[in-house]
Amino acid sequence: MKPANDFAYAILDLDKYPDAIIYYATRNIAIREIDGVIEIDIPFKALSLQGVFIHEDRPEEIKTFRLRAYGDSILRFSGVMGKTPITEESVMLSMHPSLIPEPLSLSEDNSYWTVHDGMHRTRMKIRKKPDPVNVWSEEQPPAWPMLETEFLPDGELSVPLMSHDQFFPGKLDSLPLAYLKKEDRVIASFLSLKAGSNECFSGTGERFAKIDLSGRTVVLENTDGLGNNGRKTYKNVPFYLSSAGYGLFMHSSKCGRISFSDVSNRSVQNRFDDDRMDAFIIGGGSPEPILRQYRQLTGFSPEMPLWSYGIWMSRMTYYSAQEVEDIVARLIKEDYPLDVIHLDTGYFPENWVCEWRFSDKRFPHPEDFLSRLRDKGIRITLWQTPNIGKNNPLYNEAIAKGILPPAGKVAVTGAVSDFSGQDWGGQIDFSNPAAVKWYKDKLRGLLDMGVAAIKTDFGEKIQMDSAYESMSPNELHNIYGLLYQKAAFEVSAESPKKAMIWARAGWAGSQRYPLHWGGDTSSTWDGMAAVLRGGLHLGLSGFSYWSHDIPGFHGLPEFMNTLPSENLYLRWTQFGILSSHTRYHGASAREPWEYPGVADIVRMWWKLRYALIPYLRQEGRNCSVTGLPMIAALSFHHSRNPVVWHIDDQYYLGRNLLVAPIMNDKGVRDVYLPSGEWIDFFTGERIQGNQWLEARLWPKATLPLFVRYGALLPFYLEPVNNTDEMTDNGIKEIRFDKDYRGVPESRLGTVTGFTRKDLEI
Repeated sequence: MKPANDFAYAILDLDKYPDAIIYYATRNIAIREIDGVIEIDIPFKALSLQGVFIHEDRPEEIKTFRLRAYGDSILRFSGVMGKTPITEESVMLSMHPSLIPEPLSLSEDNSYWTVHDGMHRTRMKIRKKPDPVNVWSEEQPPAWPMLETEFLPDGELSVPLMSHDQFFPGKLDSLPLAYLKKEDRVIASFLSLKAGSNECFSGTGERFAKIDLSGRTVVLENTDGLGNNGRKTYKNVPFYLSSAGYGLFMHSSKCGRISFSDVSNRSVQNRFDDDRMDAFIIGGGSPEPILRQYRQLTGFSPEMPLWSYGIWMSRMTYYSAQEVEDIVARLIKEDYPLDVIHLDTGYFPENWVCEWRFSDKRFPHPEDFLSRLRDKGIRITLWQTPNIGKNNPLYNEAIAKGILPPAGKVAVTGAVSDFSGQDWGGQIDFSNPAAVKWYKDKLRGLLDMGVAAIKTDFGEKIQMDSAYESMSPNELHNIYGLLYQKAAFEVSAESPKKAMIWARAGWAGSQRYPLHWGGDTSSTWDGMAAVLRGGLHLGLSGFSYWSHDIPGFHGLPEFMNTLPSENLYLRWTQFGILSSHTRYHGASAREPWEYPGVADIVRMWWKLRYALIPYLRQEGRNCSVTGLPMIAALSFHHSRNPVVWHIDDQYYLGRNLLVAPIMNDKGVRDVYLPSGEWIDFFTGERIQGNQWLEARLWPKATLPLFVRYGALLPFYLEPVNNTDEMTDNGIKEIRFDKDYRGVPESRLGTVTGFTRKDLEI
C-alpha cells in the first residue's frame, strides 16, 4: 500500500473513514478556576474533507477540559470528547506520594488568560485574540480561529500547541486539538505540539530505528516483532522525550500514532484511537528530571536480586535434567562462572505445550533436580506462555473456570513466533481477577518448588474478537502484557529473592516489573545494532533494566542451522557483559565450547562480568530512584550537545562507563568521547573528551570501554564461581586517575586473566 503523505490520510485516516467529521478546537473558550483546578469549555467546529477542509453546517460541540498541576513540573491536560470518562487511576499509573496536586489560579488581560501556580509562576497561557494583521488582499479568507495555547510545565519552558499549520485556510497540515467522529461516535483524538526546526525526539518504547525519531511516524501498537529489523516492536510506550527539554505522556492504552516532524515538519502530531485525551506534559529541561517525573507517574523499577546480575545460559531448548546437569558440570570444569540455567520450551511433557509442570520422563523428581543445582550455586528459570492450545491438558479446565475468554472466530495468527503447531485455544484473560488467581497458583507451584524466576514470553497480541471480563479488546491489547507481567511479578515477589521476571512485551508502567529483553533478534551484525537501538529508546521511555539474547536469537538464512560466527559470538559477548543483565539464548547452541576459537577470551569476559557486579548493583540501586536507565543513550547525559542526539551505537553503562560495542568483523570503528576526560579501561590511557576517535582498530579481546576520569568504582576482586560466593570483603574500589595503569597491571587482570598480549593489535 502506498504510504499517505497528506495530513488528512496519514493522520486523520479520512481515506479509511471518508464520511467521518473532524472537530477542531476554536479560540472562543470559557475558562474558570474551581478548587485549584482550571476548567476550560472549548468549542469544537465541524469540518469535512472535500478536496480541502470545509466547515460543515453543524452546531459547535462544547467539550470541557481540565488543567491540573502535579508537583512543580508536570501539567495534566485532559478532556472527554466521547463517552468514556477520564480514569484517575489505571494500571499504567503508579503515582508517587511526592506528586502533590498544586493549586492553580487564573488571571486575564486583553490578550491572554494566564494560569499561575502557588509560586506565582506561569503554567499555561491561552491567547484570546489573534495578532493584528496588515491586510494587503482579501482574495483569501481569514485564518480560522483555532485554539492558541502554550503549556509551561515547569514555569519556564514553553510547549505550545501547533495552532496554525496550514498552507491556506482549509489546506491543513495539522490541528492543535481535535477529534474524529463517525456516526455520533468519537473514534480518535488528536493533539499537535509545535516542533522546532532542529528538535530531536527519542523514546516511544522499543524502537529499532535511529535514536533521533525526527522525520518518522511511529505506530504505537504492540505486536510480535519477529526480530528487530522493522517497524514492528514488542514494547511500545506512549511517551517521548524532546531535545527541547520536555516529555509528553499520553495516558491511554489504545493504539496510537505519533508523527515527529514528519507529516508536518512544524509539529509533533499525537493520534490515539480514543474518545478522550489525558496528556501529561512534563518539564525539567533535561532527560534525567523528565524521566524521573515520568516514573513518578507510572512507577519506578525495583532493585534486582544480586544473582540476576550473573551469567545466564540458555538455548531453545534443553530437553532433560541430564542434559542440563552435563552442561553445568562442563562449565564448572572449564572454569566458567555461572548463576542461571534457563529452561525454555522443552521442559514440559510436550515441547511448547505449557502445563506449568515438568515432564515426568525427562525431568523426574524436579525438586531434587533443582536442589542439586542450587547446591552448586546454580538457579533455574523457566519459560511459559499465556496461550493455552486446544490440545493442552489444561484447556478444558481453563474453559470451565472462565480463565480463557469466550473464543472469537478469528484466532491470533500471522505475525507470531509460536512454533508449537498447537490448535489455537485462547489466552488467559488477565482482566479477570479469577483468571489472575488461577495463573498465580500455577506459577506458585513452580516457585515454591525452587524455580528462581519466570520468563513471561509473548503477551503482545490478543484475540481481538473475544469478549474479555472487564475491558474491550481495544483497551486491553496494548496493556495485556503489562497485566500479565504484573501477575507474574507479584507472585514472584512473595519471596524477596525472586522479585523479578524476564519479559518481552511492554507498555507504560511495565518498568515496574523488570526485567525486559529485546526479543528475537537475528544473529547478525545488523541485528546487534538494531537491538541496541531498541534498548536505548526503551531506556529513554522509563525502563531501568534491559537485556538481549547473546549472540542474537536466530540465524540467517537458516533459522536454526545458520550458526553465529565466532567473531560475532565474541563481540556480542562483550556487548552482553556490558549490559544490565547477561543472558545467552538462541535457536542453536550457545555454550562457549561451541565456539572454540574464542572460548578462552569469552571466559575472561565472563570473569570480568563478575568483577563488575558490585558496580552494576550500585548503579541499579541508583536507577531505581532516579530517571537514569542502566543502559543510557549519550543524549541522556549530554542533552545540550546536538552531536549525541544522533549517536545510537554507544551508550553509558551506569554513570561512569562509556561503551562502544564492535559491530563488524574488522574490529574498526569510530568512537565519540563526550566532554570531560576519559580513561581507557583496558590500557589506562588518558584521553580528552569532546572529540572523535576515528577508524581505530581494537584488539579482539577488547572493545572501546572508557571510564570517567577520577571515578571511584567498586569491583569484586576475588575469583568466584557464582554470586553465592560473593561477600562484602571481596569488594574493593579502584580509582580511575593518573595512577591507573590498565586491566593487566591491576588486580582486575589477576581475577579475569587479561594480559598485555590481549591488548595488542
